[in-house]
This record gives sequence, C-alpha cells and structure tokens, in this order.
Amino acid sequence: MTWDHYVAICQQLQYPISMNPQFCVHMALAFLISGLVYAGVHTGNAFQLSFCQSNVVHQFFCDVPSLLSLSCSDTTSNMVFLFVSIVIIGHSSFGITVMTYIHIFSTVLKSPTRIPGKVFSTYIPHILMVSIFLSSITGVYLRPSATSDTLQDMLLSSFYTMISPFMNLLI
Repeated sequence: MTWDHYVAICQQLQYPISMNPQFCVHMALAFLISGLVYAGVHTGNAFQLSFCQSNVVHQFFCDVPSLLSLSCSDTTSNMVFLFVSIVIIGHSSFGITVMTYIHIFSTVLKSPTRIPGKVFSTYIPHILMVSIFLSSITGVYLRPSATSDTLQDMLLSSFYTMISPFMNLLI
C-alpha cells in the first residue's frame, strides 16, 4: 500500500509502468511466501517444545508468546528468535513506511497545486494505523512473560488482530 501511494504521488507518470498487474502479483506472492516462512519457522520451533501445564491459551487465538508461556521447557532460544524477528521485520517495515511517507509529504509540500490537504487527510490515518498495529504487536511480543498481564495482552492483541484490519477497511 505504501509503495502504491509513493508511486502515485512521487512518480505519477510512471504509475502504469511501475504498478502493472505482474508486479502487483509478484509483490503479493513475496509477502505471502515470507509470511508462510515466518509462521513455519515459529511452528517448527514450537514442535520442539514440551508442554506439561494447562493447554488453555489466554488469547483470542494461539499466538507465539502465549504458546511459549504454556511450555515447561526452556524457551530462551524461541524468545530470542521472536525478539530478533520482531525487531528486524517490524521495525524495518515501519521504517520503510515512515521514510516513504516522508518522501511523499516532501513531494506534496513542493507541489504548487492545492493538494496537500487531501494528501494529508488520506495518508495520516494510514500512518496512524500502521503505528497502532506495529506498536501493539511490539507490546505483546517484546514484553517479558513474567510481567505479562493476560487482560492487557488480550487488549493489545485485539488491536493488531481486529481493530487495525477493521480500521483499514474504513480508511
């Protein structure tokens, strides 16, 4: 979505060439495959754990941190991998999004036409939703499980599982 906005604002004349259907399919496949690999690695790591406590996950769905909290084996390597993957994937995607929108806003502000108000009203809600999405994921995934409150985890996970996708539909 960010790349589409960037090309539409900053490279208007190249939009039909840059955002052709083949490129969009390749981008969608790349995100799908990377998501499957990410989920597959965490699932494979979860199969190596032993579970001897309750099998009740105190979440809306079986998320990695809540699954790791149920394990009675050593989850240090899983937590390190989770931390590294969140830092790399989450913060890099947020950084790319922010840098792209900074470039979009600087291009709009240099424009002699009267479109900055429309651009700002369109893209600021998107940036806010990306920020809410990534900060709620960061709050759930990077908080130590010893200090983790179940109600707070459920509230934060509702932001990135239900509220952000619903708000994106409205935006």
